[in-house]
Amino acid sequence: MHDIRAIRENPTAFDAALARRGDAPMSSEILALDEARRAKISAAENAQAEQNSASKAVGAAKASGDEAEFERLRALVSEKKAEVAQMQADAKALDAELTDKLSWIANCPADDVPDGADEDDNVEVNRWGEAPQFDFTPKEHFEIAGVAASMDFETAAKTSGARFVMLKGAVARIHRALAQFMIDTHVDENGLTEINSPVLVRDEAMYGTDKLPKFAEDSYQTTNGWWLVSTSEIPLTFTVSGDVLNESDLPKRLTAHTLCFRSEAGSAGRDTAGMLRQHQFEKVEMVSITHPDQSDAEQKRMLRCAEDILERLGLPYRTVILCTGDMGFGARRTYDIEAWLPGQNSYREISSVSTTGDFQARRMNARFKPADGGKPQFVHTLNGSGLAVGRCLIAVLENGQRADGSVVLPEALSSFLGGKTTLSADGVLV
Repeated sequence: MHDIRAIRENPTAFDAALARRGDAPMSSEILALDEARRAKISAAENAQAEQNSASKAVGAAKASGDEAEFERLRALVSEKKAEVAQMQADAKALDAELTDKLSWIANCPADDVPDGADEDDNVEVNRWGEAPQFDFTPKEHFEIAGVAASMDFETAAKTSGARFVMLKGAVARIHRALAQFMIDTHVDENGLTEINSPVLVRDEAMYGTDKLPKFAEDSYQTTNGWWLVSTSEIPLTFTVSGDVLNESDLPKRLTAHTLCFRSEAGSAGRDTAGMLRQHQFEKVEMVSITHPDQSDAEQKRMLRCAEDILERLGLPYRTVILCTGDMGFGARRTYDIEAWLPGQNSYREISSVSTTGDFQARRMNARFKPADGGKPQFVHTLNGSGLAVGRCLIAVLENGQRADGSVVLPEALSSFLGGKTTLSADGVLV
């Protein structure tokens, strides 16, 4: 949510920020609503003052025996009371309209975010590892002999439809091992607090984390009104909704391993083969709640936490900063980490690490008390994948594949796989 005071103070800067995202200027429309709302509030206050004054005079007129004045004043009080109620109702309606208008407007990009129209204008900032060289044509994950029998799309389609998969046997265990490795690393070495969070949330949580109203079609809603989370960013971030934290409580660093659900609206025809783009998937999420002065440094810290997971797994990757045209609605800066997938001969996103500034905090009224005793301020919120488990599985399988259909697994997973280091061509851990 945007700060209306900041828009009042510098509407030109607000429109310039929207233009960087390719959006039309909105300050005139926003400020017209704001002015009308404030005028109604002022008029209601004036009418309330007149009502109060007349109410005091009623008693005096009654005491003096001036019946005509008494009746006039009593009628005036009734009239002003009705005026105040109407003006307050008008102000409330205008306030709701203003809030709704602001809730559809994307966050302003940070100054260092590159301008651009789409993913082609993203800027690479880091690259790690060398793409493996094969003496055969590498396959996509679902084509590898040791994987194919344990990655069952047909049974999943019979049960649930397209964009679902059933993992079986050794592949299911590798998937589970990846999630365990990630969550243990974040908790034991990166200092995050593990949360076992709900995957069903209320409207307030979706709104507070900028998923509503704009992205309702991207999520699933139950018949009794709950939403299935598209990411555990939603429940983790919303834990501080309505709170006034002590500055000493910051930063709060949280992580969760959960199921996630996305309708993939608008993605028809994209990545239909394999398990790259699914309606249901698992992700290890990182969320930080920080002091505004710490948020940029915290984003870099979170980015390193995610990159380190890939490095420990020996998976080549590159990191890009998203341009203004490719950045998510609530973000003011986003870094994407893209893992190398030999089967596609390309880098594909495996993590996004974003800072939203105080954009989400304003929507859910999350603040902190400065240590010096000053006025409460809005916290900054950040989120990042640490990592998407299914996509990490794809990268492990494709980068470790061998000509005979077996897969050499990362050493980092061996302790989670009973010491096993290879997926054989017939789908057995050895």
